[in-house]
Amino acid sequence: MVTLATQTSRSLPASPLRSARALLAPLLTASKLSDRLVAHSIGEFACAGERHPLTRFIFDGPRGGGDPIRLAIFAGIHGDEPAGVVALAQFLIELAAQPDLAKGYRIFAYPIINPTGYEANTRHSAAGVDLNREFWRGSPQPEVQLLEAELTRHEFHGIVALHSDDTSPGVYGFTRGPDLSKDLLEPALWAAEKFFRRNTDGVIDGFRARRGLIDGGYEGILSAPADQQPAPFEIVFETPALAPLPLQVAATNAALRRVLADYRAVISLAQHI
Repeated sequence: MVTLATQTSRSLPASPLRSARALLAPLLTASKLSDRLVAHSIGEFACAGERHPLTRFIFDGPRGGGDPIRLAIFAGIHGDEPAGVVALAQFLIELAAQPDLAKGYRIFAYPIINPTGYEANTRHSAAGVDLNREFWRGSPQPEVQLLEAELTRHEFHGIVALHSDDTSPGVYGFTRGPDLSKDLLEPALWAAEKFFRRNTDGVIDGFRARRGLIDGGYEGILSAPADQQPAPFEIVFETPALAPLPLQVAATNAALRRVLADYRAVISLAQHI
């Protein structure tokens, strides 16, 4: 079977330019065929005479025991990290085929949040800005303003950001928010270790790390509003960017599945205490 990851990995070396619309096309088709997956534009901005929409997909899983868990998954804030973009697109297609994986969830997915960077295969946006250092600083960047509005409006229970690191030999991650974030990241990394070893260096990306877990991270990264209560769990999941793309996609999807299963179990336990 030829997957979205296989198709994309074949096309990536051909040109530094990529098409956000082409990547999202299978998802838009799936949204028309599924009564659980819906596509929206949260807004658009102009750049070099072209309009660039930011597209959000909402997947409603089968009902669980209470109100739906609002989980946000973001990818592509660095345009030269396609693994998370492809992984999230493929993950949504898998959910449409296997909705019970998202039982009890309302998943808000943002596959390409830096469309100009993605299409140019650059870390920064077309404005020359690292968008992942701009959040909650009064940024004039339209992508950041649109995403801050989403983060404020929906008050997510959990936030997962997908990245890849070209200096790392293995998977690792950052956590913010409650201790639950670490409890969710650890098994997610374990699930990803079926495809890659874990980066167990004592210092990763300039931060002290313990078995691939980093508490905190850079200022200005995509995150929940500082005053949100209760604070959501927040995870940044990193794959080794120099590894084959299909393996990065498989590792990311394994981690996402584990996060969904484990957080659902935590909520279920809390409801019965």
